[in-house]
Amino acid sequence: MTEPNERLHALAKAATVHLLPADGEDKPLWGSGFFVAPGWVLTAAHVLRQHLRADRELTFRVRGEGVDAEARLAEWLLTDPDRPVVPLDEDMALVRLLGEAEEYPHECVWLADRAVRHSGPVKVYGYYPEPPHTHARAVDADINGQEDGYGLIIKPDIDFPAGVSGGPLLDPVTGAVVGLVKSRRKQQDGGKAVAIAAMRRFGETYRAVIAAHDRWHGTEPVSESGDNWIEQQAGPAADGGAGWTPADRREALNLLAALPAPPDAPTVEILATRARSGSKWPSPTPDLRTWRDGYGLLYEGAHPLGPLTFLRYLKFVEAYARSRGEACPALGAWIERRLRRDPRREMHAFVRDVRLPDELRPAPAERTGRIVIPYPGPGEGPTVAVLLDPVIGSQPTRFFWQIWLDGGDGTSEPELYQTDDSVHGRLPGELIQALRRPLGDLLRAKDRQDRPVPLEVALPAEYFDTAVHRWRFDDIAQLDDAGHLGARRRVVLRSLARRGDPDKLWADRWQAMTAQRRFVGWRTPQRGVVTTGRGYRDAAFDRIPVMCRPAGRGPGRTAMKLALENGHGVALWHIEGHVTRTCADDCDTLYAKAQELLGTLDSLAELPDRLRQLRQDISERRADHSWAEPLALLYDDPRRPLPAEETETLDAPL
Repeated sequence: MTEPNERLHALAKAATVHLLPADGEDKPLWGSGFFVAPGWVLTAAHVLRQHLRADRELTFRVRGEGVDAEARLAEWLLTDPDRPVVPLDEDMALVRLLGEAEEYPHECVWLADRAVRHSGPVKVYGYYPEPPHTHARAVDADINGQEDGYGLIIKPDIDFPAGVSGGPLLDPVTGAVVGLVKSRRKQQDGGKAVAIAAMRRFGETYRAVIAAHDRWHGTEPVSESGDNWIEQQAGPAADGGAGWTPADRREALNLLAALPAPPDAPTVEILATRARSGSKWPSPTPDLRTWRDGYGLLYEGAHPLGPLTFLRYLKFVEAYARSRGEACPALGAWIERRLRRDPRREMHAFVRDVRLPDELRPAPAERTGRIVIPYPGPGEGPTVAVLLDPVIGSQPTRFFWQIWLDGGDGTSEPELYQTDDSVHGRLPGELIQALRRPLGDLLRAKDRQDRPVPLEVALPAEYFDTAVHRWRFDDIAQLDDAGHLGARRRVVLRSLARRGDPDKLWADRWQAMTAQRRFVGWRTPQRGVVTTGRGYRDAAFDRIPVMCRPAGRGPGRTAMKLALENGHGVALWHIEGHVTRTCADDCDTLYAKAQELLGTLDSLAELPDRLRQLRQDISERRADHSWAEPLALLYDDPRRPLPAEETETLDAPL
């Protein structure tokens, strides 16, 4: 090992700790962990689970070089602590020392800023289970595979003792910690690890911890041996400013950590893409929760792009912060100083002439009141679609699901984001649990501040009464519960039978409807009137079918079938309405209120958000809009057709 690596190795060992019971004198350790910021320890969730399952507030001890402190669990990624096996993408926990962090001066590791999963040599640190637990040990290992979203496979040529679980994996090439040990493999050597990017799933806690990490390293702390983590990392030699160095990175991330966090992931993605002059990174876009995460996209493989790309990104962030009233003179001054060191003066305008893209400019200050967000047409913004395909012949009905993303740029086809991997499909009551993680991750990644991405759920018409607007990621609830989807985002239904190229009736009616500026509710089926297919086909283009009955049963099913067959792409109905042919007095109320809703529209594209606002009012109990709680909306735009149906039929498994 070279001298710089030996010194980096000593720093990593100094940051590694072990976790013990509160009265842990001579008792077996629970596992290992490592400091990622002052007072913050990262470890594997399974190290703590068996001890904290009954009481998450239980106090325990953290010990390491110069540290012996009481601590508590701050947060873990576990969704079900009672599961027999902890999934790879949930095996991470953050521990907080009790008292002030200044009481326990300690080393902190440097965390990788890229979300790309590591491959190749690593050095693994941890405490071994046999007493005395006096110092961390290290072994050389290799990452030679990946598993699930955040899993790393450690080559089977070493055997990890149990106490090493939760310890850090150091990439000796970049000098950054890239993961933590999860477990050894069953019945063979080697093991598994969790990529450090899984930390982003801690959300707001991740933002706070990673900012504290970057601020701590930004002070250029020196260990007892006189070493500093960044100074031991490999990077471009002193070259007059033409290369982006680890010291540049430290300063840049320290300055970014001082700014308010970005409002949403798309803002970070847009600015990183602009900094790269529109060229995209080759791998899928990871969770982007901080300005640091966008910085981590400015690489080709493991190598940072040129200084002007990084400075351009920082200039974009500075412009965004200033546009929101945030003064950041330190960031602006450092960008200018670092730019003067770059010898390519003819290219400095690439940084200095940065202007915010139109979509990130703040809304005019004079705008007041509630803004109605039009539903995006082709090229007008992203949408997420969940396709629920019933398994043919299954009793009770089961569904296979797919999640599709339409990026909204108008130039590319929708992409399949994730698909159901079950063998038999999912019962209706199982869909939310199955979709909660993948759908939640995608929506969070694409949501803009105050503009959550619309959610489309495509079903066969006989299942249109599925209460998708009441969906939550852990349960189904009425609209007086603020956790459901329909109050936060525009949630609409689409007909699964319309996958692929639209027919002429549907496309022509939609085109004519989008030209209308006033709309009326069309009570259907009408009292005492037998409505035929021709009646639906000849209906005026400003008429929107409104039903006081469910769309999947009785007369409502017939009415919805006729509407779809004759080109209607918009309809409203009561998912829990009556199935009898005789209406009650509250049906008249529903039609009158629906007409009031439609009367507020200046364009068809406003309808989904007008309904969402009613749902929000119900959720927050701000107004009596209870009539709208069971209302569902078909909004089926033929200009953005659903992906064509697969050629293979989905049959019930034997």
